[in-house]
Amino acid sequence: MNRALPEDPLIRSLVRQARQSQVSRRALLATGGSVAAALALAACGTPSTGEKPQAAADESDTDKSLVWANWAAYIDEDEDGKYPTLQRFQEETGISVEYRVDVDDNNTYYGKVKDQLALGQDIGADTVCFTDWMVSRLIRFGYVQELDHGNIPNIVNLTPALRDPDFDAGRKMSLPWQGGFAGICWNKEKLPNGLKSVNDLWDPELKGRVGVLSEMRDTIGLIMLQEGIDIEGDFSADDFAKGIEIFRTQVESGQIRNVKGNSYLEDLTNEDTLAAIVWSGDITVINAEAGDKWEFIIPEAGGTIWNDNFVVPIGSSRKANAEALMNYYYQPEVAAEVAAWVNYITPVEGAKEAAMAIDPALAENQLIFPDEATLATAKVFRTLSGAEEQEFGSQFQSVLLGA
Repeated sequence: MNRALPEDPLIRSLVRQARQSQVSRRALLATGGSVAAALALAACGTPSTGEKPQAAADESDTDKSLVWANWAAYIDEDEDGKYPTLQRFQEETGISVEYRVDVDDNNTYYGKVKDQLALGQDIGADTVCFTDWMVSRLIRFGYVQELDHGNIPNIVNLTPALRDPDFDAGRKMSLPWQGGFAGICWNKEKLPNGLKSVNDLWDPELKGRVGVLSEMRDTIGLIMLQEGIDIEGDFSADDFAKGIEIFRTQVESGQIRNVKGNSYLEDLTNEDTLAAIVWSGDITVINAEAGDKWEFIIPEAGGTIWNDNFVVPIGSSRKANAEALMNYYYQPEVAAEVAAWVNYITPVEGAKEAAMAIDPALAENQLIFPDEATLATAKVFRTLSGAEEQEFGSQFQSVLLGA
């Protein structure tokens, strides 16, 4: 499916609207209780039975509808709260889409749906965007359906570096939506001297004003990198424990104020926190409204890099509809339009060239279209075994339960 890029004046107007007003429409989700309770709910032990659930029969031929669950501020949006690219998809395909901003954190969402997944039941979404490590878990448990690449011809536009991850060889079960970096940020008005490293977050002057992410691999990953541990390599349980103990010390001392998912941005904007471990695209977005108030960097010791991925839950009966959606968003022009809003790394080859027609500065943004030098500053937290995932997750949870 090919779609011509809309006229430049329209696109440029959309980009200006996005940068001026996206944050006020973010519909940020409350944490809904402590992160510790959510992690307990999402305990990552293996299913009680060795049998994997069976995929639902596909009824896409007769049911032209789809439910898409995603994170906040993760798709282009207009002043009326509608999604222009998604509206065009519906017009072009005749498939109606209910878009739900349901994901605040991988664990909290998984905790809500894991019982239905284990039974092969419909979770109320036909595609969900999960982070790499959670996709690895879902594949291991048999909770997602195999994709039919014949329905996704635009998969040829997937950037080569993402075509064969260790958790999903050949991308049989998942397809990247957006990627990004985890790094650190600070309020430039309150901290004019800035920060350079994760260790700077532990400055006594910031006690009680620091936030970190509830995504274990980002928060502990950055701490481990600061300690000189290669998170992409075969690090040991002792290496991980070293990161956990630093985290525990900072939580128990009150240095860290909050551990949150997507709602961490509320703490930055109301100045409950002045510095934090954050996701790259979010800071670009909130700066669009606040007037360049926060600075984001990848720390001197390195940041993490990750992707959120489309998957089709095992109980969905509309897989072909979901595949049509994936195929649509793998058009370079569409991917570039989304990138102009969300400010995350697009996985689509050709999107940078398409972005040049939207805004040359956008195409040069290293947080959206990183070059090799920028990519070299970030690491992928390696895929954990089932036993490691349970052990390390329990250690992370124990800090939160003790806070």
